[in-house]
Amino acid sequence: MTLPPYARLLGVTLELVDGVPEIVMPFGHHVVGRPGYLQGGAIAGLLEVAAVAAVRHALAAETARIKPINATVDFMRGGRDHVTRAAGEITRLGARIATVTAVAWQDDRTRPIASARMNYLI
Repeated sequence: MTLPPYARLLGVTLELVDGVPEIVMPFGHHVVGRPGYLQGGAIAGLLEVAAVAAVRHALAAETARIKPINATVDFMRGGRDHVTRAAGEITRLGARIATVTAVAWQDDRTRPIASARMNYLI
């Protein structure tokens, strides 16, 4: 599965965990906001990459183009200087529109640092 070009800038990698794509972003100078914390745009970008990976995984046999329609990101707590993970879950996959929820966490998946709801045109 190919990730969007922005994924390279973030330095993310893709792992399959129980058959579901999970995106892993290491902490580094390229994602620092204030000292010791992740920049909000890097977190939002990570969530978008996770959402796109979920849609691409669901459409594995198809070569559809995925275009964002809208995105809403909720920041719940500051992302510290740790590895950050994110995964997307498809809420609805129609013929032309996909609705995805993505969640980012660090040490504990039950304590997310941010979540997003995104719609994509397929």
